[in-house]
Amino acid sequence: MLVIVETEMTSLTILSENTVRGAGLLGEHGFSCWLDTGTHRVLFDTGQGMALEKNAAKLGIDLGQADAIVLSHGHYDHVSGLPCALEAAAEAVLWFHPATTGRKFIRSPNGAALRISTDFMEREDFGKDRIVRRVTEPAEVVRGVWVTGGIPRTNNFEDVGGPFFLDEELTIPDPMADDMALFLPGREGLSVIFGCAHAGGVKTLDHIFRQTGNLPLHTLIGGLHLATASPERIDRTAAALRTLAPRRMGFCHCTGPLAVHRIWNEFPEAFLEIHAGKRIILSGKKTA
Repeated sequence: MLVIVETEMTSLTILSENTVRGAGLLGEHGFSCWLDTGTHRVLFDTGQGMALEKNAAKLGIDLGQADAIVLSHGHYDHVSGLPCALEAAAEAVLWFHPATTGRKFIRSPNGAALRISTDFMEREDFGKDRIVRRVTEPAEVVRGVWVTGGIPRTNNFEDVGGPFFLDEELTIPDPMADDMALFLPGREGLSVIFGCAHAGGVKTLDHIFRQTGNLPLHTLIGGLHLATASPERIDRTAAALRTLAPRRMGFCHCTGPLAVHRIWNEFPEAFLEIHAGKRIILSGKKTA
C-alpha cells in the first residue's frame, strides 16, 4: 500500500493536445502535459514535437527544469518531441516501459502498414548520458507522482483501440505492453493522467486501485482511445465512471468526439474541457 504524502499545490498544464485555445499557442494530434508539485516537475509525453517547445515558452514553462520525463507509450504522437525535451532538460531522469522502443505499425484504412514509431526511439544509443529507468512495475517518479508500470489486462471489453502491430507485415498484433499512466495519491483523493489508455481506462484504474487501496477519484485527465470503440465499450466505460464517481474528468486527444460528448453530457458538473494551454490545479482548487 502506498503512503500518501503531503505535497505543495500541484498544477497540471497541457502543452500538446488536438485542440488549442489562446493566442500564440499551437494544437497538434498529440498529447503532452507538465506537472509541477511545487518541489518537482515532470514532463509526461512530448506530443508530435511541433507544439512542445513553443507552447511551453508561451506558457512560461521552462522545460529545462524537468526532474523527470515519462513516456506513456511509443507512438509518434507522444514521443516525437522527445529529442527537444532531452536537449532542454539535460539532467531529467527518463522513464519508459522497455517495449516503448520497439517498432510499431497500424493498419491504415486502405490496408497498408503505417509506421507509428520513430527513428529516434529505436536508436541503439537512445538515452545515453543520462539516467534511464525502464520500468515494468509501479514506481515513484518524484515524491507523490507515480507511474503505473505495465497494466494487467483484467477485463474482456477493453482492447488496445485499433489494429496495432509489431511488424510491417501486420502479422504480429501489438499488445501495447508499454502503455502506462501517471497517478497522484493525495489527501483529497486520487488523480490519474492517461496518455492513450491503450490498456483500457478501466483496467488502468483497477491496477492503480490495487496500489492505492481504492482511494476516491479526484481528477482524471487524458486520452481513453475510444475514437473507434464499440457502443458497448463506451456504455461500459460510462457505467464504470458512474460507479467510481470521479470529482472531475477531462478526456481528450484519442478519446474521440462521440465518447467525449457522451461523457460530457452524462457528467456535466464533473467534466473539464481540455486543450493546449489548459491549466488545472490538482489540489481541488478552482481550475484556470
